[in-house]
Amino acid sequence: MSTMSLSPTTHIHTGQLRLTRRGRVVVFVAAMLVVMGAALFLGNTSMATNHSGTEQPTQAVVVESGDTLWSIAGEVAGDGEVRDMVHAIKQLNALDSSVLMTGQTIFVPIS
Repeated sequence: MSTMSLSPTTHIHTGQLRLTRRGRVVVFVAAMLVVMGAALFLGNTSMATNHSGTEQPTQAVVVESGDTLWSIAGEVAGDGEVRDMVHAIKQLNALDSSVLMTGQTIFVPIS
């Protein structure tokens, strides 16, 4: 009989990573710095000024039953400019969609 020598076995611990309280604070602070850095970077693209924009003459229009943004824009826009007028009306009235409510007052640019 020959005796075999066994080598010591190495155990690899595959458990979950555990952070100490200090480690959790460091991870939280690092995440907040990333979020604030992104906000500062993206926030630089829009800036308000002290100067007012150019005045644009407008006309108030009360939306009647059956009116659409497209039909209202078609009445005040020149030939082939309806799409641009729809965009201008949406911007002027801060509209997110093209849905209008009966009785709603919107402003349209006049030329």
